[in-house]
Amino acid sequence: MPKPDLGLAARLFDELRRATFDGTGVTRATYGEGEQIAHDLVARAGRDLGLEVKTDFAGNLYLTLAGRDRRAKRLILGSHLDSVPQGGNFDGAAGVLAGVSVLAGFRAAGAVPGRDVTVMAIRGEESVWFPYGYIGSRAALGLLPPEVPDTVRRSDSGRTLAEHMAGLGFDPAALRRGERALAGDDVRGYLEVHIEQGPVLVEEGAPVAVVIGLQGNSRWRRARIDGAYGHSGTVPRRLRRDAVAAFIDFAARVRGEWDRLEAAGERLLVTFCTVHTDPVRSGMVKIAGEVDFGLDVSSFSAATIARMTGFVETAASEVAARHRVAIDLGANSGVAPFACDAGLRAGLVRAAEDCAVPFREIGSGAGHDTLAFGEAGIPAAMLFIRNRNGSHNPDEAMEIDDFAAACRVLARFVFDFG
Repeated sequence: MPKPDLGLAARLFDELRRATFDGTGVTRATYGEGEQIAHDLVARAGRDLGLEVKTDFAGNLYLTLAGRDRRAKRLILGSHLDSVPQGGNFDGAAGVLAGVSVLAGFRAAGAVPGRDVTVMAIRGEESVWFPYGYIGSRAALGLLPPEVPDTVRRSDSGRTLAEHMAGLGFDPAALRRGERALAGDDVRGYLEVHIEQGPVLVEEGAPVAVVIGLQGNSRWRRARIDGAYGHSGTVPRRLRRDAVAAFIDFAARVRGEWDRLEAAGERLLVTFCTVHTDPVRSGMVKIAGEVDFGLDVSSFSAATIARMTGFVETAASEVAARHRVAIDLGANSGVAPFACDAGLRAGLVRAAEDCAVPFREIGSGAGHDTLAFGEAGIPAAMLFIRNRNGSHNPDEAMEIDDFAAACRVLARFVFDFG
């Protein structure tokens, strides 16, 4: 059994943090400086290992160890290298470096897998930068709508995705033409290692988890309530069109339905992710005339998501009439729940058992590039690594021993993969 090169991974983690540290956490903006630094670092490591190194038209990076049968469909080990602003060093990067560590171990042992094995460093997983999910993986798979490069803009620069891509030497015209770099006829499966972004593995005392599936969601990113501004001391209640009062009523109804569905045994999460009034026009002694908010409904059940989505829309109409305001929920976006491939999951379970690594089988509440591969009809699965303090913050605390356990499982999986 080839042993993963954990020393190489530790050095790469350190280099990534030093190169993208922002004073608080790490910032690797999608199609920006930090993400490019990370891709350059991983590409250099791949060349040093003698791997085949390629970049596609969307900037996704591929490090390939040639297998015995180069005509066979390849296995992809992947994750992303971008981060949220002031994020942690392990979200996404742990999956890429786990793959690099495993391929380095195969090279050192002179082991040749049965088929090509590729580590894919994916662009643009974090939708905080562009209001669109899984840009890099969807681009590679030909799933990105052709209008996206010229219509979505980065939150900090205001420039389009196409402008940022072209600035780094990539080809947004290929996205407009619907080209693809990957397809089901050349990929046998996709396996993503990722830190767990919740507390389950910490609570249960297990270093890794085989992921059963990923939650779907229904999201209203730019919902708005429009009422009327007024003096808080002079406008009687019966004449008010109070946007905040309407929001409170709406939020209470939505949370009440959440309580009802949970009591009936349905599993879901409902989150008002953003809520704010106009910082200039609102103030003391004023009735708020507008509220902007974002709402996220998540579940492993498509039927539950549909029920909650219908309730949200009905509640918005009823609250608007009651409070004499206008409620515009805006565009609804989301993804369907995804079940990880049973065959890949079984292989991960066998690998963990063979390596004597304790594990759990759990679902993922967060979305990942795995969903895009599922959309493309490619078998996909995930392996979680225990991680304290959540994710998307500088306090991510993945232990290197847990990372090592995940790498051993991954190496065994690759070694046994037919």
